[in-house]
Amino acid sequence: MYWDMDAVEEPIAYKLLAATIMPRPIAWVVTQDQEGRINAAPYSFFNAMGSEPPTVVLGIQSDTGRGFKDTAANIHATGEFVINLVPESMAPAMNITALDAPPGMNELDIAGLEAVPSTQVKPPRIKGSPVAFECVLHSSVVTGPYQTVVIGRVKAVHIDDRFVLNKERAHIDTPALGLVGRSYGSTYVRTQDSFDLVRPKWDSWTGPGKS
Repeated sequence: MYWDMDAVEEPIAYKLLAATIMPRPIAWVVTQDQEGRINAAPYSFFNAMGSEPPTVVLGIQSDTGRGFKDTAANIHATGEFVINLVPESMAPAMNITALDAPPGMNELDIAGLEAVPSTQVKPPRIKGSPVAFECVLHSSVVTGPYQTVVIGRVKAVHIDDRFVLNKERAHIDTPALGLVGRSYGSTYVRTQDSFDLVRPKWDSWTGPGKS
């Protein structure tokens, strides 16, 4: 089957991308507007893009066509945001913060969540999230009506002590984080089901291409 992406409507384009590019990590983003009001919302068009400097990317689009979402507007206005990762135990609360609440509402309050202070940016972290990235805006690209790609530089990382195996070597008990990712539709996936593949090295490679 073939789709001309310049010809399909946006809902079809979204479904084609979201149903096939999976699993996707979830960025639970906390921002503040210029008056200090807090906003929290999850985004699954998200990933790490580099480590020197540490860089993440968010794709934020309006699902209503009424303008940039609070998250994008706040990031553009203040240049700061915090990405929290989502353990399975907090998935129901994360889902509540996806509520299409009116502008200015504090989704953390609505979901019964507690905020804890960040160290280098004004937006707080979400208490209970095992991992949080404090970020500043590096750049953004408006890719369509009310749609933007935000590139953030990670200024600080917080990981719950119980998941840190060796601080100096940054060994993290990743399976114990119990994170979830986004799949198609309203489906989520757990990260516990995994398998290992050792990356091959040319020096010991005996397959095709090696004489």
